[in-house]
Amino acid sequence: MGPTARRRLRRLLRATVLYGCMLVAFVAILAPFAWLLISSVARPVDLLAKPLSFIPSEISFDRYAALTIGANPDSAAEGFRAAMLNSLTIATAVTGIALVVGVPAAYAFARLRFPGRSRLVLIFMATYMLPPIALVIPLYQIMSGLDLLDTTMALIIIYSSFVTPFVIWIMRGYIEGISPELDDAARVDGCSRLGALIRVILPVSAPGLVSTGLLSFLLAWDEFFYALVMTQTNAAKTVPVALNDFIGRHGIDFGLLAAGGVIAAIPPVLIAFVFQRYLVAGLTAGGVKG
Repeated sequence: MGPTARRRLRRLLRATVLYGCMLVAFVAILAPFAWLLISSVARPVDLLAKPLSFIPSEISFDRYAALTIGANPDSAAEGFRAAMLNSLTIATAVTGIALVVGVPAAYAFARLRFPGRSRLVLIFMATYMLPPIALVIPLYQIMSGLDLLDTTMALIIIYSSFVTPFVIWIMRGYIEGISPELDDAARVDGCSRLGALIRVILPVSAPGLVSTGLLSFLLAWDEFFYALVMTQTNAAKTVPVALNDFIGRHGIDFGLLAAGGVIAAIPPVLIAFVFQRYLVAGLTAGGVKG
């Protein structure tokens, strides 16, 4: 075998190993979601069968109909629909507040020089890294004193308090990767600091802004602990808490739980799909090239 043939063989082996690893990772990542989808349309008998059957004997979408158009006002499905609306409201509001407050703060930390700047950033991040169990009692007392328990406003305030530092941290690093010469050019043309941020930096950092907004939305959408403690009724329950309600005292409706999980995953997936171009660019880029 000549040198050229050996090189081709090595390239073929590397490509085979690479694609084989990618296939294994692909299956490992998608298998839980595939099983979730199968469980949502399979009969209870198929879910409890031994040995386990990955192909249901009968497909039924009754659970999706019960969760979306069920007429029983006292059912867990009714609470799930209310929770979907609550989660959309809370996650959207938190994302908006975090971006409006966090982006100017990130710009200030990235561009301005003042004493204690690095320490102040770490202090903000410390509030994000504190475990929820350490904060839940004082936060509960504060919300009780403000008469905000079992309201979406309480969750908006609490979520904003830890999503905003996350936005500051991420956007600060992204803005630092943008050439300061753009700011200087805008200032020469008569823009203020805020004007340079709005007219120059934000358009350039659109991919990072969108990806940060999506991650902020997911942080608010997936949060469970605070929502469990702060809410009691359908007026403020979020999707994770509503899904937990499908777990009864004497049993678990695995099929309904799976169907709820599929429906709950739709909004984040749709947002990621719509803003895919900006999301990929925001996660892979960090500055102005060329």
